[in-house]
Amino acid sequence: MTRTLDIAALRSMVAIAENGGFHRAAGALRISQSAVSQHVRRLERIIGRPLLERHGRGMRFTSDGEAALTEARRVLAAHDEALTRLGLAETGRPGYLIGSTEHAAEGLLPVISRSVRAEFPGHAVRFRLDRSGPLHEAVDRGTVDAAVFIGDPGHPRSVRAGEVRLSWFAAPDRRTPDPAAPVPLVALDGPCVLRERALAALDGAGRTVTVVAEAAQFTGVLSAVRAGLGIALFADHGPLPAGLVRVRDLPTVPPERLYLRHRPGAPEELTRVLHSALAVLSRPGHPEAAAR
Repeated sequence: MTRTLDIAALRSMVAIAENGGFHRAAGALRISQSAVSQHVRRLERIIGRPLLERHGRGMRFTSDGEAALTEARRVLAAHDEALTRLGLAETGRPGYLIGSTEHAAEGLLPVISRSVRAEFPGHAVRFRLDRSGPLHEAVDRGTVDAAVFIGDPGHPRSVRAGEVRLSWFAAPDRRTPDPAAPVPLVALDGPCVLRERALAALDGAGRTVTVVAEAAQFTGVLSAVRAGLGIALFADHGPLPAGLVRVRDLPTVPPERLYLRHRPGAPEELTRVLHSALAVLSRPGHPEAAAR
């Protein structure tokens, strides 16, 4: 039987991630909290696995939930872009579509979403997660209002907008390896800034490397690291990825720069808000940038 992902349920899932819980998601979507909960349960029945789990007094996404969240954002971006092209999008206050490279998204999107919603109440804020090349093309076409890139500006009109810390991550049961043994690395296939930084750092420390797994999407890298295949270098500016721990016995990698680019004609106020959000996130000691 063919399974169908419900758009309303996907919106609730993304709203939970962007607003920090069921209650705030319900407020942002202007629906009841029970409706948000029903949407999550519906998605869990369709996918066949738990998407959220209790964590302390709150909830957090499971590894399957994180993968589903990435796909939900892609589906919603494609859906809403189609409505716009067909002339079916809601009129009135404009919405904003903001792009981000996947490996920078988890810590950035909640901060960006809160900042833009606070500055532009009532405006829809949507996200597109992709690799740098397609995002630059979307900005060129004007289908994305602004996009955040990590490590490589990729275009002369990109401007520096902060930085993010980089850390090594592995599965919790990883054993400290023999320093003479090759480091098993999991990475996105090239070109990828974090892949290049990981290889350079290990080479600079005199360590040999074996790339044990490659993936075209960030969720694939996460899955391989959780499975214990190897270690990976991630942007470290949000909650710890579910099922992973930081690795302290590998070379320290300097923070990586963030760049922001906006489409011609994008509102100057939008660009200012995004700059401010990224700058605050980059400050030492900021709650979402600090080590946990």
